[in-house]
Amino acid sequence: MNRVYVTGVTGQVGGELKRLCPDVVCLTRNDINLSSEESIHSYFKDKKPSLIVNCAAYTKVDLAETEEGIARQVNAHAPSILAGFSDKFIHLSTDYVFDGDGHCPYSEDHVTSPLGVYGRTKLLGEEMVLRVNPNATIIRTSWIYSDLGKNFLKTILKLGKEREVLNIVSDQIGTPTYARDLASLIVENGIKQWRFKSGIYHFSNEGVASWYDFAHEIIDLMQVNCKVYPINTSDYPTPAKRPHYSVLDKTKIKKDLNIVIPHWKTSLKQCLMTLETISNS
Repeated sequence: MNRVYVTGVTGQVGGELKRLCPDVVCLTRNDINLSSEESIHSYFKDKKPSLIVNCAAYTKVDLAETEEGIARQVNAHAPSILAGFSDKFIHLSTDYVFDGDGHCPYSEDHVTSPLGVYGRTKLLGEEMVLRVNPNATIIRTSWIYSDLGKNFLKTILKLGKEREVLNIVSDQIGTPTYARDLASLIVENGIKQWRFKSGIYHFSNEGVASWYDFAHEIIDLMQVNCKVYPINTSDYPTPAKRPHYSVLDKTKIKKDLNIVIPHWKTSLKQCLMTLETISNS
């Protein structure tokens, strides 16, 4: 029987897809090991998916600098194998495929130039997927958060309650994206009915922010008694370089699918309401 399979359901977007569309086949590491080509072939050899949505990825940006082999396997080779098992295939990618030297939102056809291993392996994944399956749809997104798993939002809430002061990088500019908004897009335009075109799309919430702006808004909305101060990237060195500017141009996806994308501040409020509901239940 043809079915929809979703990888990475313990992550944020995959977890939201599981919530929104419980009839899909949810795959975790216990079902399929994406670091093993044999495991992927063994699982899907007798299956006939109508659609595979690949939400799984190696996302440890700094650790990837010393674990390039496993990052390449999970972010590039595994998706290309999965893409061969279903004509309809959705693969999630990242704003980190860009170097961040620009000052205008990046369109899908802008020249890519990732700064680190994570971005390079995700870009390789895009190329390999489209080579294996030219009908595939790739969705680049940015700064994902939700009430699920580990993410910037939950870290800021935790640290804000523990500390009096937080110093947050203010010279990295992008757009926070609520995982539920991206999952809803996939459900409505990929699972319920196929409206995606082949190739690459950009999707994030609307608006622009720095990590400092994002953290400040979180602390302000939740009325946490903590001061948030801006710092430069140079004041908080990390093993992997991040793009200084990675805002995504969403003109193409809005035109093709005729959708309205909520502003990141609007979606942040919705996510915080969900978190409060969960904590009070």
